[in-house]
Amino acid sequence: MATDDLIGFGRAVQAGIYRAGALGRRPVVPVAPGLLAARAARRMTATARAYVVGSAGMEHTARANRTAFDRWRIVPRMLRDVAVRDHSVELFGRTMPSPLLLSPVGVLEMVHRRADLAVAAAARDLGVTMIVSNQASTPMERVAATGVPHWFQLYWSSSDELVASLVRRAEAAGAEAIVVTLDTHMLGWRPRDLDAAFLPFARGQGIAQYTSDPVFTELVRRRAAAPPTGPRPRPTPAALATLAAMSRGYPGQFLANLRSPLPRAAVDVFLEVFSRSTLTWADLAFLRDHTRLPIVLKGIQHPDDARAAVDHGVDAVMVSNHGGRQIDGATGSLDALPEVVSAVADRVPVLFDSGVRGGADVFKAIALGATAVGVGRPYVYGLTLAGRAGVTAVLRHLRAEFDLTMGLAGCTSIREVTRETLAPSPR
Repeated sequence: MATDDLIGFGRAVQAGIYRAGALGRRPVVPVAPGLLAARAARRMTATARAYVVGSAGMEHTARANRTAFDRWRIVPRMLRDVAVRDHSVELFGRTMPSPLLLSPVGVLEMVHRRADLAVAAAARDLGVTMIVSNQASTPMERVAATGVPHWFQLYWSSSDELVASLVRRAEAAGAEAIVVTLDTHMLGWRPRDLDAAFLPFARGQGIAQYTSDPVFTELVRRRAAAPPTGPRPRPTPAALATLAAMSRGYPGQFLANLRSPLPRAAVDVFLEVFSRSTLTWADLAFLRDHTRLPIVLKGIQHPDDARAAVDHGVDAVMVSNHGGRQIDGATGSLDALPEVVSAVADRVPVLFDSGVRGGADVFKAIALGATAVGVGRPYVYGLTLAGRAGVTAVLRHLRAEFDLTMGLAGCTSIREVTRETLAPSPR
């Protein structure tokens, strides 16, 4: 019998760290969330740090995501047999070993050369479902080939033909759901990126889903064949570095790409078709016509939008504010969760992300009605520090704390993690 079965997942992870400590080995990937973030930030380039760590405006929403967790306290119950604990949840026909999901994060090449492939390998080993980013550094087919259970995040392009193509590819690659991100139909005001004058997509990073797509590449070929308009930019060192980055990111030989108009055309086309601000509820029928997969709407914050989502036949909603990256001064995601759960009234699962840093955060979100909980920045920090092993460590630490929190609170299964396990924090 495995040690995890004998003493529980959390205690097994804990014991492993302490045994290693007795031999003089400390965790390579810090357990404390603040230390994890700080060490990873030091390892990143300045532009990667701005992109990964930064949020919208004065970053009030990012802080609100964290303070929302402080408004709830866990009330443990005693003298209950909690020796055996079951964290499993079922979503879309798959039984997952824990309620953890990997929320989509784009441009992972900025922090590790293996990018999405390293994340996928870690998630596969732990049975964690990965939401593959529309802005990934690796085409979805290569991520799927790792065997990771996955969903596909969709940014709804201004080209419906491209949307249909991305969805077809996701189905063919074995995605188990389509996650439509609603809150990024235009980029939020992100001062850290703006002060660096840095947008990775403008350098050909994070657009692998597009440059591997037949509809997109046809648009690129047409753009490259069109007569040039306007003056050509001067060949400054920065412009040459950008051209090199575009050429590295585009499929094919680097030297051939340097001489080709295609990499530059790909960036231009991407910037034109990336998002669509005219999207309405009526457009969901188009997506339903083009996929048999469950549809999840990510970015729901208002109970009326949750009701509308259910009325339009979606299969789940995800309460999220994009980790605070889109609107400064918006509602903390956990603050929005209870009303959304009430509005949905058990008709579809409610998922959650934004601000999750520890296993106790996962516990609180589950107690407030979430079926599963996405984590974002922490696994990126683990990837930065130690690649696949770093992602594995972060996920094991999160699940271990969640397991111990369940046991210490007197819960033996997800079904027992309910509102009754929480109390509002004293004001």
